[in-house]
Amino acid sequence: MKFEHLIEINDPLNPLLEPLSVEQLWRGLVLRAESPQLFMPHLDECQIEERSVEGLRRRLRYGELVVSDRVEFEPLRQVRYLVAAQGEISASSLIMSIESPTEGALFVRFQYDDGHDAATDAANSMYDDYRRSAYHAADLDTIRVLRDLAEQGRLDSLLN
Repeated sequence: MKFEHLIEINDPLNPLLEPLSVEQLWRGLVLRAESPQLFMPHLDECQIEERSVEGLRRRLRYGELVVSDRVEFEPLRQVRYLVAAQGEISASSLIMSIESPTEGALFVRFQYDDGHDAATDAANSMYDDYRRSAYHAADLDTIRVLRDLAEQGRLDSLLN
C-alpha cells in the first residue's frame, strides 16, 4: 500500500490558525522521532540505540511486539522512518516532508509505503482503507500535538 496526504500547517488566508515557523515545525517532527510517546500513547517504550546528526536507530515496544527502525533527518526538509523486514513485519517506510509552495503557506506531506506488491495490495484492499484512515487520524493528531507544544513555547525552547 502506498498512501500519501498533505496536512496544512499555515494558511495565510486564515487568521484563526496560529502560524508555525519552519524551524518550529522541524523541531516538532524531530521530537516525534526522539520522543514518540508524546505522540503515540499506545507505545510502551522507545529505546534510542544510536544517535547522530543524520538520524537515529530505535527499538519500539508495543506490548509484546518489538520493532526496530531507522530515522533519517534531512534538516528543515524531511524525516524518513525506515523499517527493515523483521520477523513477520515487512519492510515499510514513512516520509514526512515539509513543503512551502508559496510565501507563508506551510504543509507536511506524509508518504507511507508498506512495501507490498500490487497483488497483495488488491487482496488487502478493505484492510488498507482502514489503515489509510488510521494513518490520517494519527497524522492529524501529530500536528495537533505539535501545535500544543508550540503554543506552550516548548518548541521554541528546544530550538535554542
